[in-house]
Amino acid sequence: MNVADAPLTADVNGLNARFAAAEEAARLGGAILQDWRKRFTAREKSPANLVTEADFASQKAIFELLHGRFPDDRFVGEEDLGAQGVPQGDGAYEWYVDPLDGTGNYVHGFPYYAVSIGLAYHGKLHAGHVYDPTRDEMFAARIGGGAYLNGRPMRVASCDRMPDAFCVASLPVATDPENIALERFLRVAPQVQTVQRTGSAALNLSYVAAGRIDAFWSTSLSPWDKAAGVVLVREAGGSITKCDGSDFDLHTRDVLAVGEGDVRAALIDALA
Repeated sequence: MNVADAPLTADVNGLNARFAAAEEAARLGGAILQDWRKRFTAREKSPANLVTEADFASQKAIFELLHGRFPDDRFVGEEDLGAQGVPQGDGAYEWYVDPLDGTGNYVHGFPYYAVSIGLAYHGKLHAGHVYDPTRDEMFAARIGGGAYLNGRPMRVASCDRMPDAFCVASLPVATDPENIALERFLRVAPQVQTVQRTGSAALNLSYVAAGRIDAFWSTSLSPWDKAAGVVLVREAGGSITKCDGSDFDLHTRDVLAVGEGDVRAALIDALA
C-alpha cells in the first residue's frame, strides 16, 4: 500500500468515531497488559509464555472492540490476525495495531512499553494513538488536528547543533558486531550529546513528538511499530523520512524522526 502525503477528503464522521474508539481500545489493551504483568510471579509458566499470552490478550481485546464497531475495516499487526482465521473487512479503513510494543522491557518489568494503534484511510495515515500504561500517558494525533499528550497540545523540540542532540536509536535483537545498525549507532554517538537504546519504537516516536528527545531512527521496524507514531511526529511539527532523507514509506524498515532545527541534515549525513 502506498501511503501518500497528498491531502485526501475523508469521511469525517467515520474518522471521528474511529478516533474515539482507538483511544478506548488503547486504554483497554494497556489495562490488560498491566493486569498480566502482575502474574509474572507465577511459577508454573515462564515469562516468555506469559508475555505471549499477555500480547495476544491485549490484541484480542483491541480487535474485538474495533472490529465489533467497524466490521468492514482491515487489521494489520504483529500477531497475524489473518493466520488466526480472524475475519477481515475490505473497506477503506485499515488499522495498524501493536498490542505490546517493547516486549523485552515488559518481560523484565522495565517501564517503557506501550500499546500502539494507527489508522489509515484509503492508504493514507490519518490518526495515531500510543498509550503508555505505566505512566497513564496517552499520545494522540490526527491529520490536521494537532498532537496531544493527555489532552494537552505537544510540540517537537528544536535543536540546531549535533553536540546538543539527545537521540534514540533502535537496534535489532541480538545484534551482531557487523550489523550496519550498530555501526551507525557507534558512528553517531561521538557527534551528539547522547544516543540511547530504549526498546520501544512507538514510545520513541511519541517522545520526539512531545519534545522529550530530538531525534529517533531505526532500520528494523514493521508498519505496526511506527504507523501511529509517524502521525504524532508530523502533527507535532516534526520531520519523518527514511534515514537517508528520502520520502518515508510505511512499508519499508527504516525511519528517521527529527524535531525542528538544523540537526536533521547533519544526522542524515552521519547516518549515510
